[in-house]
Amino acid sequence: MERLLLNLVRHIDKSMPELKVVDEDYGQLEMIDMADRDTYPLTFPAVLIDAPDVSWDNIGGVSQKGLATVRARLIIDCYDDTHSTSGTEAMIEDRENMRRRLFESLQGHRIDSESVLIRTSSRFYTFNHGIKVYEETYTLELTEVPERPTVKVVAPKIKLKVSNL
Repeated sequence: MERLLLNLVRHIDKSMPELKVVDEDYGQLEMIDMADRDTYPLTFPAVLIDAPDVSWDNIGGVSQKGLATVRARLIIDCYDDTHSTSGTEAMIEDRENMRRRLFESLQGHRIDSESVLIRTSSRFYTFNHGIKVYEETYTLELTEVPERPTVKVVAPKIKLKVSNL
């Protein structure tokens, strides 16, 4: 899964240079209020990527095809007032434009010749400290073929000699 995460981190970083952080998701957002956890400070806007699940099927020999789930979380701090008379309600539109750009960079993105990201769900929620999270889940097919050569097992040949007594 690491090649998948590395590909996505590099792709998103190149597609959206305004992001302050693009990284694999290991719970940085949830650690914001945990003073006893040692992690770098999360700065915004950020995208955190996780590939939490792959379901595998055999496709022949020891090769497998899997359906992977990828989660991308766009995280934006919302310190601006956006009520109707604030004069800064356009910040809502700015967040939507950033979310849309992330979707456009991921939807249909090819990891390799077979693996294409397809969005399957979205959810949006507010986190502590006025942070908005735009979470999208994608799936893609992966194929893994072991690099080691497979050993061919050959059944032993048995010769019987019948003797007349």
